[in-house]
Amino acid sequence: MLTVDFSRFPLAPGDQVLDLGCGAGRHAFECYRRGARVVALDRNSDEVREVARWFAAMDAEGEAPAGARATAVEGDALALPFPDETFDRVIISEVMEHIPDDKGVLAEMVRVLRPGGLIAVTVPRWLPEQICWLLSDAYHEVEGGHIRIYRGDELLERMRGAGLEPYGTHHAHGLHSPYWWLKCAFGVDNDQALPVRAYHKLLVWDIVKRPVATRIAEQALNPLIGKSFVAYAAKPHLPTEAVSR
Repeated sequence: MLTVDFSRFPLAPGDQVLDLGCGAGRHAFECYRRGARVVALDRNSDEVREVARWFAAMDAEGEAPAGARATAVEGDALALPFPDETFDRVIISEVMEHIPDDKGVLAEMVRVLRPGGLIAVTVPRWLPEQICWLLSDAYHEVEGGHIRIYRGDELLERMRGAGLEPYGTHHAHGLHSPYWWLKCAFGVDNDQALPVRAYHKLLVWDIVKRPVATRIAEQALNPLIGKSFVAYAAKPHLPTEAVSR
């Protein structure tokens, strides 16, 4: 299940891509399939090992084209272990809402991105997230949980403040908001409640089968209750006069 729309975030074979806070690796795997040279970074060593295992399995099955490369590394988003201007693309999906120093993370992403490179940022959308917080303290009051709720214009302003030039936004996963509202209402750890189990089966069916009916429904719901807000931005090239000095 991808949150980033790769028609708005184009990749070319051989592009150097950083998936920052990669988690289970969903975006890193897609970039690898598209021929990129991918680094999946996370602070969770268990997830890093699992992503590395899946990279190896994809390589063995020939799922990535010739020239594609993929590695998984453990690291700190506030002190990325890469030189300046290493990557052509940076993705950070559902991570910034967890980090107190989100401005520091943006600064690090901009540092390792090449001029002209692109960044994709996804965070929980304000309205669906507000409802989750109202329904359940346990949803966000956990170690490593969500510490803030972004408004779209606030996130874009922070990206501009980091020196980026936003060029597009959209909402994603409209079908998923009701699922999280049910989980918050019945208990975030109570996966056996009938409404939660039933809706989870619907989501699994949708992800596996991708039927036309749910695709149309999600497209209609995304502008209204899409669970994620997605923003795309470019790092500008230096002015000619600055380069010549």
